[in-house]
Amino acid sequence: MSSIHETLQQVFGLAEFRPFQQDIIEQVLAGGDAFVLMPTGGGKSLCYQLPALHRTGLGIVISPLISLMKDQVDALVANGVRAAMYNSTLGLDETRTVLARLHNGELDLLYVAPERMMRLGFINSLEHLPLALIAIDEAHCVSQWGHDFRPEYAALGELREHFPKVPFIALTATADPHTREDIVQVLGLHEARPFATSFDRPNIRYSVLEKHQPRRQLLRFLGSQGDGSGIIYALSRKRVEEIAEFLREHGFSADAYHAGLSADTRKTVQERFIRDDLPIVVATVAFGMGIDKPNVRFVVHYDLPRHMEGYYQETGRAGRDGLPAEALMLFGLQDVATARYHLEQSGNENQRRIDSHKLNAMVGFAESLTCRRRVLLGYLGEQLEADCSNCDICLDPPERYDATEAARKVLSCVYRVGQSFGIKHVVDVLRGADNERIRKFNHEYLTTYGIGQEYSHAEWLSLVRQLIHRGYLIQDIAAFSVLKLTQQARHLLRNEESLELARPRVQVKKAHKKKSTAAVALSEDDLRLFEVLRDIRKQLAVDQGVPPYVIFGDATLVEMSRERPSSDAEFLQINGVGQVKLERHGTTFLEAIASVI
Repeated sequence: MSSIHETLQQVFGLAEFRPFQQDIIEQVLAGGDAFVLMPTGGGKSLCYQLPALHRTGLGIVISPLISLMKDQVDALVANGVRAAMYNSTLGLDETRTVLARLHNGELDLLYVAPERMMRLGFINSLEHLPLALIAIDEAHCVSQWGHDFRPEYAALGELREHFPKVPFIALTATADPHTREDIVQVLGLHEARPFATSFDRPNIRYSVLEKHQPRRQLLRFLGSQGDGSGIIYALSRKRVEEIAEFLREHGFSADAYHAGLSADTRKTVQERFIRDDLPIVVATVAFGMGIDKPNVRFVVHYDLPRHMEGYYQETGRAGRDGLPAEALMLFGLQDVATARYHLEQSGNENQRRIDSHKLNAMVGFAESLTCRRRVLLGYLGEQLEADCSNCDICLDPPERYDATEAARKVLSCVYRVGQSFGIKHVVDVLRGADNERIRKFNHEYLTTYGIGQEYSHAEWLSLVRQLIHRGYLIQDIAAFSVLKLTQQARHLLRNEESLELARPRVQVKKAHKKKSTAAVALSEDDLRLFEVLRDIRKQLAVDQGVPPYVIFGDATLVEMSRERPSSDAEFLQINGVGQVKLERHGTTFLEAIASVI
């Protein structure tokens, strides 16, 4: 049997593993369980696809995302892997064919929807087959703390009883610490080895603009994107339709996608987008779940997302190929008011509390005056050592000031109120507010009462949020989002360090640095070859009925254009070219490269 490195190159066309991939694969190959936290585009799928090809038996992949199943199966088949999917989109004949291949041992990987997986008859049929592994993708769906909880996913915890000796691997890109604990409990992963790579996507530039004539802001942004592919998210179906129509009126090729459209219309829009026939999709958050399109160059949030997990996941659909990408959010106070109104309509008090915390964190990100990547990663439980240099705050920094004394006032106040109250109450105490809640707890007698009247309510809110982002305070979501001191706070309280923070500013400016494109580092001659190869890829994709990236991704074409391979051996050295793709497409692309040279 070939080594995992040989399989990596021959089947997947990759020269080396990304961080943690090899460790995860070896853990599963040895029969152990794994819990994988890895960002969108970080290479999660390889962590179960490759060991499934090396272990005896069938690899089962459970995913709630039917579109992702199809994308991944198409890509695997293009690489010569025996893969199929089993879900509600299959007709009767297709279902029979898949099940026949399953029981005849003709599959390496089978992608299954959770509701199909949990049918007792299907489970019983698998118990008589050798299984290489069971992978549970989008594992955050099992948790009520997660942003995308699905009851049918929680039932997957029963699988451990049916398959006690099969290695399990659970994977997610969007899980805060509470959700992670839930995943381990629900899926019985107590013995699983955890793997947490950085959630950072350094190729994505994060920007937030205060909403001011948002349609004009959108037009200016799109005008800087060239012919790049992108997704624009809006919260309501009506707004999605209006924006799509507005963009078409201004010469952009754009279409709408939301749940109110017919299934055929949604399918057509999605397929046109995936096949690079439609550059821009304007959609509700229902769009893009699981779309494995690597060359999305930008994501715009026309409205404020409801939570950081959704924002991270949706922006993560940009730049999956590792090339430069942009994430722009338009932020307005009316968005916050609308979100809070909808939140209050929930009859479930516990869910309302969770959702309120998540919304507050999202608002904190939008209003942040510190490096946005630090805020985003901090929410996900990861501390960034230095500012990112690739967000609007880093590229156009706000004014900074010595906030040591003000920060100590905040930390002291949090301590004096017993680390048992949220942001608003702490600020009210600092500013000497006279309200019923202050009087109820006798907080007007605290030594920190009224010591912060030099700053406005909004300025103190900004300062507290920055202290959270910088790791001096945490909000305990499980305890009504009360503020608590961290170990780091003690150094500041003991006068062992000073602190510089950003002054709040009314207008968030757009970064001036010019955006890079997919072919950013290509010379004029190389860019001409890139366009030729892209045209060839498009025609092959049309002929084969697959998305262009299934043939080759943009990053692979960029490398071909730079390196200009002239032989089979050199062609195989290009990342994304495996043995099967060399046999299928090598001659065509090598001849094209030779002709342009």
